[in-house]
Amino acid sequence: RTLAGWDGEGVRLTPMQVGVVDLFATASDHVAMSDAWRMRIAPLRDASTDAGLPPLPSLATILRPYQRRGHAWLTTRLSGGIGGILADDMGLGKTVQILSAVAALRAHAGESSPVLVVVPTSVVGVWIDQARTFTPALEVRAVKETATRRGTTIREEVENADIVVTSYTLARLESEQWSQVRLGGLVIDEAQAVKNPRTATYRALRDLDAPWKLAVSGTPIENSLSDLWSLLSLTCPGLLPPWETFQQQVRRPIENGSDPAMLARLSAYVAPFVLRRTKEEVAPDLPDKIVDVVRVDLGKEHRHIYDQFLARERARILDLLRDVDANRMSVLASITRLRQLALDPALVEESYAHVGSAKIEYLADRLDEIVPLGHQALVFSQFTSFLERIRHMLERRGISVVQLDGSTRGRAEVIEKFRSGQAQVFLISLKAGGSGLTLTEADYVYVMDPWWNPAAEEQAIDRAHRIGQTKKVNVYRMVATDTIEAKVVELQDRKRQLISSVMNGTGTGARLSEADLRGLLD
Repeated sequence: RTLAGWDGEGVRLTPMQVGVVDLFATASDHVAMSDAWRMRIAPLRDASTDAGLPPLPSLATILRPYQRRGHAWLTTRLSGGIGGILADDMGLGKTVQILSAVAALRAHAGESSPVLVVVPTSVVGVWIDQARTFTPALEVRAVKETATRRGTTIREEVENADIVVTSYTLARLESEQWSQVRLGGLVIDEAQAVKNPRTATYRALRDLDAPWKLAVSGTPIENSLSDLWSLLSLTCPGLLPPWETFQQQVRRPIENGSDPAMLARLSAYVAPFVLRRTKEEVAPDLPDKIVDVVRVDLGKEHRHIYDQFLARERARILDLLRDVDANRMSVLASITRLRQLALDPALVEESYAHVGSAKIEYLADRLDEIVPLGHQALVFSQFTSFLERIRHMLERRGISVVQLDGSTRGRAEVIEKFRSGQAQVFLISLKAGGSGLTLTEADYVYVMDPWWNPAAEEQAIDRAHRIGQTKKVNVYRMVATDTIEAKVVELQDRKRQLISSVMNGTGTGARLSEADLRGLLD
């Protein structure tokens, strides 16, 4: 219903719809509100408010000023049964802010039901360690196995617990048991994992009985505004329109740039329920992060192989793009082979092993310079086979290396070997170690292959560039010249515009489209 056509009937609003009141205020010369309503919504309008429950004395002394404000923002909302998204930059201590808020809720609000924290499998141990460090008085438990293996029910596991940590996989597999447990709250960490509302995991978390739900992600928008809708539909149900309405009336006009005013309205509407601070805004004591793009030329034979493959595949891929939805898997498979060829032709055909990789040579030469000086480095790639080839080269040069990918056993031992200085270089698969790790021992980061999701790269870089880092962090993004990688970097820049637009309320944004896929082959 438009304001112009309003007939004066009463409209029932909740504090979650404070944005509606603000829209009324901008469209009318006079909007009257009761003092009680003003007091109720005031904290929702101001992320810097000092309202909320006080932190425990043990935490009050260690929280940074911006973390104190984050604690106030969280407790103001959670104590009133209102959820949201904590979207601080990676490395700003989102976990400790949440732990502080949960501890305050337990101490001051009388909540006794357990808070469930759902995280990627690789981060379960991190949460347990952080909870025991910062909130030792809370009873914290981890559910790491199915009921068949552990021999207990979920209800038995959570009895007398303050915080229970489990993985996305187990939350989905045991969703029926979890849905029968009354929770004190739900924390969804690395929440970009549930950006697809059609998945069983999303439905499992949606159906949980909790007075508030909090999504935690440094990258709440990775590819599309649909990501934001998914997270807010979990944490603030009813705040945004239904899926189809949102797609037609909000997402598409914003992402195609046809309705800048809609972007401003969306940003204002979600602002009370999304808290995002960047390192530049709140952590000037972090050391500088220097990011350089290193453009590497392919060797002569490498270039010949790449150009031959591109010429052969380009026409076929462009033909497939006539029906991109039906042929998406085939298109992506060919594009993936092009990306692998830009790294090392041996990734596509073992008979090309003699050709070598300019990127590996460059990396090895740089590490030969910095490792003897006591520096440690993180090396990221999306391709495990490429990490293996890097590993062989570095070991031949006498550089101590550890590797973390989806097949790694003894993850904790591998991480400790690097942290203790026994290994100078940590090779990490972007998917296996792009989030949930703190590796501030490293002051050099090499991103060997660009990905069109810039948020994934930023997460990887922030394994080293985090609170606690005392050294300047040097980041090198490796790009093979005149290859598909250069086009991927262009896509990254456009994606950053979209993310910045929605979080800051400016700009028009852009998204990956059929035209973008065609552009990768130009």
